[in-house]
Amino acid sequence: MAQQTSQAVCRKCRRAGEKLFLKGEKCFTHKCIFERRPHPPGALESQRKHRSTVSEYGSQLREKQKIKNSYGLREQQFVNYVRSASGKRGADPAKELFSSLESRLDRVVYRLGLASSQAMARQMVGHGHVMVNGRRTTIPSRRLHSGDIVSVREGSRQKGFFGDESKNRIEKQMLPSWLVFDPKKFEGTVRANPLLDARVMPYDLKAVIEFYSR
Repeated sequence: MAQQTSQAVCRKCRRAGEKLFLKGEKCFTHKCIFERRPHPPGALESQRKHRSTVSEYGSQLREKQKIKNSYGLREQQFVNYVRSASGKRGADPAKELFSSLESRLDRVVYRLGLASSQAMARQMVGHGHVMVNGRRTTIPSRRLHSGDIVSVREGSRQKGFFGDESKNRIEKQMLPSWLVFDPKKFEGTVRANPLLDARVMPYDLKAVIEFYSR
């Protein structure tokens, strides 16, 4: 069952036509299935070499799937984020959507380097290993704000999630401008609202907004 689940995750990258880094560090190794099979699941040899031209709708759909899968969201969850971002007067929907997605607790845990993948970050929060402003929380979708402090629960720091591999990952992690991290305290701080940055968001959010505006 675990193998089937792993393969299902890899199929999302193969359908997208690029790595979505859903399995964390494994995506950077030779074990990554996408490296060996970058074509869509079930594609014939002729289809692998000659992909048909993608329509505007198809392109928007693909971007939507990439972003939704990258954040590990169900369709209705993602729709709610898009509708909320599009409903704010005078605001740029793409910037609002990015800020909402990046402000999720599980996403912040991932950005801080505490987890190697989005899925692991969600699991860590759900199992109660993470605290916000000194209080334990188990809600991955909780939205964080400037000044909020994210830390690892004292009793969880010696568990498998936070071994030497985790410490090495944290040291190498490139933090976005709105986050800071103190490795000695295993504590990160949100110092500003997330700002849309192409280096952090490689997908086309405007295409997603247009997709749901049809």
